[in-house]
Amino acid sequence: MAAFSDILGNEQIIEHLQNAIRMDKVSHAYILNGPDSSGKMMIAQAFASTLQCEKKGCEPCGVCHSCSQAKSRNHPDIIYVTHEKPNTISVDDIRVKVNQDIGVKPYSSPYKVYIIDEAEKMNVQAQNALLKTIEEPPGYGIILLLTTNADAFLPTIVSRCIRLDLKPVANDKLKDFLMKKCGVVDYQADICVAFSQGIVGKALHLASSAHFNEIKDAALQLVKRAKEIELSEMIGAVKHVSDYKLEINDYFDIMMIWYRDVLLYKATADVNGLIFKDEVYEIKKQANTTSYHGIQMVLEGLEKAKARLRANVNFDLVIELLLLTIKEN
Repeated sequence: MAAFSDILGNEQIIEHLQNAIRMDKVSHAYILNGPDSSGKMMIAQAFASTLQCEKKGCEPCGVCHSCSQAKSRNHPDIIYVTHEKPNTISVDDIRVKVNQDIGVKPYSSPYKVYIIDEAEKMNVQAQNALLKTIEEPPGYGIILLLTTNADAFLPTIVSRCIRLDLKPVANDKLKDFLMKKCGVVDYQADICVAFSQGIVGKALHLASSAHFNEIKDAALQLVKRAKEIELSEMIGAVKHVSDYKLEINDYFDIMMIWYRDVLLYKATADVNGLIFKDEVYEIKKQANTTSYHGIQMVLEGLEKAKARLRANVNFDLVIELLLLTIKEN
């Protein structure tokens, strides 16, 4: 069970929800909008647990019967709305798990809270079905829509909900958190912070992932010798990258951070702002042998590679074109 005090960042959202509880002005529907792993579920769980807590405070007490049930995700009045199809929340999912259920009064609590994760997957029929409940909810009904894309909702849904947009956590705050919570060293924390773009869940995952370090090392090995790869070695280099096909966006992002480091050093000659500080010798070397235009071409080449893969262009061809762009620039 999450508590508000456990959540890093998004202080304004937490303050808004706690004030609503304190002033007894809780809305019947909220949209929590933010990227994957940004803390939407933690905020929703903290809110739901606090609403149901027997101590009636602005934090869940963590010890009462209601909090114990919430912690085990076994609370009868905190309902997680699941869906059968992986990419769609159907009208039947909403009708059965929300509309029909919400007519039954809470079993043991003041509210019935419905947490709908991946709510952007609701099709139009499902949204229209939910709209009827949002328009005329029972006083005890609260619906939390967790989404990565609030723009996927019908305007009529959005207009009847309180929309709360999660913000990235500040780099210095996230770095300090990782060093204290995960015990990672200064340099490793910098990489995780840069790579996660302020998303706490992603930063935590990276800080504890041995596999991420393997991807990072493989990507850095490639960028350090990309210009030296002969055309006869290209097939081997493509195969090397294809070993990380399932994590290719992470692989590309590491490369982008590298070339941004090269660009930063070339422009400022300052090593303090670098992410890959322990690679300063190689970064200096590339900055001295690559033009601003060349670095920009490589960064654009990485964006094109991402776009081509999203468009289902042949993987090996995309990587080969990218390597040629890096080699030529």
